Amino acid sequence: MSQKLTIAVIGAGGKMGMRVSNNLQRSEHTVYYVENGEAGRQRTTEAGRELTEAATAVAEADVVILSVPDVALAPVSAEIVPQVRPGTVVLTLDPAAAYANLLYVREDIEYVVAHPCHPSVFLQRKTQAELDDTFGGIAAPQDVVAAIESGNAEKQAQAEEVIKLMYAPVLDVHWVTVKQLAYLEPTLVEVVACMIGDLLNEALMETVNKVGVPEPAARAMLMGHVQVALANGLRGDNPFSDACLVAMDYGREKLIKEDWKSIFDDKELDSVLKQMLHLDHIHR
Repeated sequence: MSQKLTIAVIGAGGKMGMRVSNNLQRSEHTVYYVENGEAGRQRTTEAGRELTEAATAVAEADVVILSVPDVALAPVSAEIVPQVRPGTVVLTLDPAAAYANLLYVREDIEYVVAHPCHPSVFLQRKTQAELDDTFGGIAAPQDVVAAIESGNAEKQAQAEEVIKLMYAPVLDVHWVTVKQLAYLEPTLVEVVACMIGDLLNEALMETVNKVGVPEPAARAMLMGHVQVALANGLRGDNPFSDACLVAMDYGREKLIKEDWKSIFDDKELDSVLKQMLHLDHIHR
């Protein structure tokens, strides 16, 4: 886009607020940084960024980024969104609050949700900086998945410009619905992938502490085989051996519930989001 944008980052001193602000600070757009917490204000100023009051920051903003925790999005959006101009893009970083209809409603603005995919485990990293950047947003390229419900192409393009800057370096932005994004995060990547990652660490420690295998040997065996398991399972790089298939079937029987795919039912999505957002029910 050739248009110079005005961007307001609400929660600029938080964990994700600092990450996106680090990237936006290097852009040619006008960026205002808003932070209420004392520790966050200190982090922002120590990073060389000037703080602005929320009312001033959002008054002329083309894009307002609500970089606050999911559980805070309802009250923060209720405070901020009434102050923005008609046509403003209001960008949140997670789909939970949007899916649960917790965001302040205005018909004359555009809500967008954008969540980073983080650098792929299969990314061909070329520098030490890329190797060190496992989270993304610093040196290692990543994809982003985003949602806009209105289908407004102009606002989508405007949002994508900001998304590519705040999560840079970005390979591609994939556009889905809010509900689809909610099934990606949390269901696919937190309920399943992150849980399995933590389970792998538990299994590693059990191998070390109960069986007595030296930790360097157990860690080396696990790290290498995790890559093989992902390459074979997700990309089909090589077939699993016959003996491995038998062991995998044994593992499924011992570890996996028969009805595990029910997590992709809407009622289960509502259930996990209620727990994450501390809600009694999901608003529909």
